[in-house]
Amino acid sequence: MTRKPARINPDRPEATAFAPATVANVAVGFDVLGFALEGVGDRVRVSVDEDATEAVSVESITGVVTDLPTDPGGNTAAVAVAKMIEALDLDVGLRIALDKGIPLGSGMGGSAASAVGAVVAANGLLVEPLSAEALLPFALEGEAAASGAPHADNAAPCLYGGMTAVVATDPLRIVGVPTPAGLACVVVRPELRIDTKEARAALRDDVPLELSVEQSMRLTGFLIGCHRGDVDLIGQSMKDLIAGPQRAVAITGFDAARDAALGAGALGFAIAGSGPSVFAWVRSIDDGSSVESAIRAAFQSLGLNSQAWVSRLGCAGAHLVGEQAER
Repeated sequence: MTRKPARINPDRPEATAFAPATVANVAVGFDVLGFALEGVGDRVRVSVDEDATEAVSVESITGVVTDLPTDPGGNTAAVAVAKMIEALDLDVGLRIALDKGIPLGSGMGGSAASAVGAVVAANGLLVEPLSAEALLPFALEGEAAASGAPHADNAAPCLYGGMTAVVATDPLRIVGVPTPAGLACVVVRPELRIDTKEARAALRDDVPLELSVEQSMRLTGFLIGCHRGDVDLIGQSMKDLIAGPQRAVAITGFDAARDAALGAGALGFAIAGSGPSVFAWVRSIDDGSSVESAIRAAFQSLGLNSQAWVSRLGCAGAHLVGEQAER
């Protein structure tokens, strides 16, 4: 069945989307697992540009980060929307206004959120919007512009919400992973910055067989724990043995923060994405406050200020906000 050509709805000259921050890898699932956070993310407005001289332009960048590229070829949101325009053969120019809520180089999926938010907003302009599955490849093109490769462990949970697993890449296949009711997450970002490309380049290519097997056992235990609602098994399994130890050396106070979190009752503790943010899973939102305080105190004892967010798990993915969300 041939799809009808995509068309912009003349009654919708603009749309705005919210795209949540995410935590990738989730300790045991390097390049595989990721989950969405609530309360922190990017807002992206996409507008029809009647006087456009090019397919996509970046109108403004505001929020906690403003020094991002405005050149459409180097901006993650613009790259994603340009790929969408090309694939759908849209005869229109689109203008992007990006309001960043995710700190740059934080390990919280900032580039993915910009790309996902942009395609979700652009999708809101269509007469017949595409499915999330159809939007993901466009978002990944934007993510690749920032990180160097189209990894879906941030973009997928940002788009779909909840926790997701990349189970195949050719063709790409994403599967949702349940999380036990009531569990929550604490994310703390010390005032450090780590570039994703540099953090990835620093990882070793070789992994001893014995270590790989042990990591596989932990990933298996973690996933079984999630499906069964076995919180104790999740906690026992939630330890990164491969990428985490290599990346932790670049995060001042990592060991102290980990010990503080676990001592305050956290189920597990690891680096969020490539860092420097760290995260802990806790049994409930109420437990999040004490774990957050413990982690931040550990960083502060070493002279590092930090920001923190406490979020439930199973959060919504990117979505339209404002008038378009009601239609």
